[in-house]
Amino acid sequence: MAEAERIIGTPDVDDEAAAPAEQPKGRRRIAVLFAVALVAYLLDLVSKMIVVAKLEHHEPIEIIGDLLKFAAVRNPGAAFGMGEAFTVIFTFIAATVIVVIARLARKLYSLPWAVALGLLLGGALGNLTDRIFRSPGVFEGAVVDFIAPAHFAVFNLADSAIVCGGLLIVLLSFKGLDPDGTVHKD
Repeated sequence: MAEAERIIGTPDVDDEAAAPAEQPKGRRRIAVLFAVALVAYLLDLVSKMIVVAKLEHHEPIEIIGDLLKFAAVRNPGAAFGMGEAFTVIFTFIAATVIVVIARLARKLYSLPWAVALGLLLGGALGNLTDRIFRSPGVFEGAVVDFIAPAHFAVFNLADSAIVCGGLLIVLLSFKGLDPDGTVHKD
């Protein structure tokens, strides 16, 4: 009888029990992705607004002696100030990352992947916002960096989110966990 019901389109009890369990699982992971992205983005945005308002054109603030300072720096390039002539390209790369993550979200059933992709998305949105809305112009804006450890490049919270998300993705890949929640052994 169950086979006849399946053929004519009437779901049997097993199908009804399985379907609701799969749908909320996927939705929960997408919600986590966007919640993490929103928190990362807002923290980056607020921190940059404070830096521009209170720290730009002022002396750096020592946080831990000479080991860590807050110093406002406008960075038109990529990480470590490289590629200043390619600001427009970095803008399109960030936009592409955002689109890829949004498309991948449909297949997302892994909580760790949701967190990792959320960090990447929030960081990419944070730096993309600077590239679009900050001077010298649209798609050429300089990113506001302000965290200045001794003997290292100056960076911001968006950069931190991107690096943490990227490291988490590498760890998840080494563990064999895929974004769809499956685990593979190589």
